[in-house]
Amino acid sequence: MKLRNNAKPVKLDPNTTDTLIGEGSIFEGKIRSDAGVRIEGQITGDIECEGDVTVGEKGVVHSNILARNIIIAGTVNGNVHAKNKLSITSKGKLYGNMVAASLSIEEGSVFEGTSKMGSTDKSDNAALKETAAAADETPPAKNNAKQENDAVYKTW
Repeated sequence: MKLRNNAKPVKLDPNTTDTLIGEGSIFEGKIRSDAGVRIEGQITGDIECEGDVTVGEKGVVHSNILARNIIIAGTVNGNVHAKNKLSITSKGKLYGNMVAASLSIEEGSVFEGTSKMGSTDKSDNAALKETAAAADETPPAKNNAKQENDAVYKTW
């Protein structure tokens, strides 16, 4: 929120881009914004945004992202929670878990993690923690086949 001379808070429009981390810039810390954020440089730290977050093709993000819509054209290492839509373009890479109401992944993109889609009525942070916990509880692939077979035998 911005403060005018009379010190009354003015709410920013979430449909505008208020913050830009430009190419060649390196940012460390947490970002909270009422408007949109665009990252063309590097950032390490969590991003919380009422608007949209766009990670450009040269953007590299090491953080958890919470936003209305998220577009990934660069690289994101961390969990993302899109209240509406998560889009991963053909050059985008997401290494982490995601929660979103809707998902768009173009051919050629990379997504390594778990996904949870649908209604995002839960607390934003709780949903991300739940998704991360589910990924941690998943046993290695070697044991999955044996456990599935055991489960089949137990149901007979």
